[in-house]
Amino acid sequence: MDPLTLAWTAAGVAAAALLVAVLAWQRLRVVDRRLQRLVEAGAPTTPERERLETLEEQLAQVRGDLAQALRHVAVVRYDAFGDMGGRMSFSAAVVDDTGDGMVISSIHARGESRTYAKGIVGGDSEVVLTPEERQALDAARTGTDE
Repeated sequence: MDPLTLAWTAAGVAAAALLVAVLAWQRLRVVDRRLQRLVEAGAPTTPERERLETLEEQLAQVRGDLAQALRHVAVVRYDAFGDMGGRMSFSAAVVDDTGDGMVISSIHARGESRTYAKGIVGGDSEVVLTPEERQALDAARTGTDE
């Protein structure tokens, strides 16, 4: 290649590189201005930032409290004795998100009724659960009906 062609080629490459640099610099200025406007418009001041952090902490605490609330409930009604109809007996399970809570059963007979409560920890009881109590507990934990 002769020196004149080489010089023109080098000048063309240099001009192209300069053009790309100018375009990149202009684009960077646009992005920088937009970022500056966002920071000025949306940057919370120190009191606002502290308030936001306080609200986030309170929200985390409320979520923790809600997880421990006895909010999952299910009731199973049944006939405890064959000679009685109307499904007057029931077992009700009330548990939190971790499966802690209780199962309350009320057994109705013709002349009397008895009520029992059994503690639930981690979705199970130290005391043997009846099939109806187990059904109520499972329904409360899964959110399904009887």
